[in-house]
Amino acid sequence: VQLQASGGGLVQTGGSLSLSCAASGRTFSSYALGWFRQAPGKEREFVAVVAQNDNTYYANSVKGRFTISRDNAKNTVYLQMNSLTPDDSAVYYCAASNNLWDSTWYKPGFYDYWGQGTLVTVSS
Repeated sequence: VQLQASGGGLVQTGGSLSLSCAASGRTFSSYALGWFRQAPGKEREFVAVVAQNDNTYYANSVKGRFTISRDNAKNTVYLQMNSLTPDDSAVYYCAASNNLWDSTWYKPGFYDYWGQGTLVTVSS
């Protein structure tokens, strides 16, 4: 699976951005799809995931502001980000996992495939 993330950019505090991640492959629906982010000098952190059964999970820091969704017909996963703050500034990565769902879904090691990242900058 190859992943291509897009949609990053510069936005003011309180603004919104929508990220997309297009995937290759014909078994897209069998993958859990996640978003992670990494700010300079920090570790990569979990943001959101949509499981194979369409259940969604979010980091506490983005819950209520971000929405993850998938369109299996378009082989695309989305991340709608609202009420952005400077703390949301980071490179955002999409990831895909074909592993059986387990308790490590929020860890980078659960995911087998990664996109190249798209930069989100929120100005104060």
